[in-house]
Amino acid sequence: MNRISSAPRLPPTTLVLLSIGCAQLGSALAKSLFAALSPMSVVSLRVGFAALVLLMLWRKDLVGNIRSNYGLLILFGLSLALMNLSFYMAVERIPLGIAVTVEFIGPLGVAIVNSRRLVDVLWVLLAAIGIILLAPVGGLKLDLVGVALALVAGSFWAAYILFSAKVGQVFPGGRGLALAMAVAAIVLLPIGVLAGGSALLKPNVLLMGFGVAMLSSAVPYSLELEALRFLPVRVFGVLMSLEPVAAALMGFIVLGETLNLRAIMAILLVSIAAAGASRFATRD
Repeated sequence: MNRISSAPRLPPTTLVLLSIGCAQLGSALAKSLFAALSPMSVVSLRVGFAALVLLMLWRKDLVGNIRSNYGLLILFGLSLALMNLSFYMAVERIPLGIAVTVEFIGPLGVAIVNSRRLVDVLWVLLAAIGIILLAPVGGLKLDLVGVALALVAGSFWAAYILFSAKVGQVFPGGRGLALAMAVAAIVLLPIGVLAGGSALLKPNVLLMGFGVAMLSSAVPYSLELEALRFLPVRVFGVLMSLEPVAAALMGFIVLGETLNLRAIMAILLVSIAAAGASRFATRD
């Protein structure tokens, strides 16, 4: 299959790992904002600022290919909006690491469905064991609504992965991402305004919202979109197994959520799975 751009300066697996770190740091910072704003308002700020920045960065030739691909852009934008909204509402009710662990069912399912080699199954199994170790068992009490919202977010995360691959093959650079992010911002704007009201206009809230947008949306989505031009979807799905690990670490560093021995074991297993997937991805 022909690619529309040359190989990236950084290896595509590195781009994915960078996106994971940025995204989970942004999620932890966003959760710290919930004391001042509702999750719906925070996600509206996040996506809105990210859309503005991406549209400015890719303003040249922004309208190219829109007419023949507007349906794909709308679906991609809706998946972005609903994934972020349901995830933030889940994080409000359950710990960040657990929310990402439950949400990861979506991309893990993509990795399994798209597996074509026996060695890929091994990486998926190792990642799955790590996620099971992070699962909320052993006497933990969780909000069932929060768990359900995380599952919904996972389904939209799977849709995001598939739409990202298609959009990245149609639109050069980050143009498709910018347009889809604008669609998501339009969808979330009225929800955020109704939930937040005048609190959205406070300078400190706007500054934090901008920082969350850069870390959680603009930077990681751009990195992932570029990586998906060169990585098979199945490999991308396995690499994303680091999301629960990064969430647990950021939850500990930023939010004070502690890690037990079971979590450390999960980190080792998922790291091995990601390293194996990265090595084999360079041979594809």
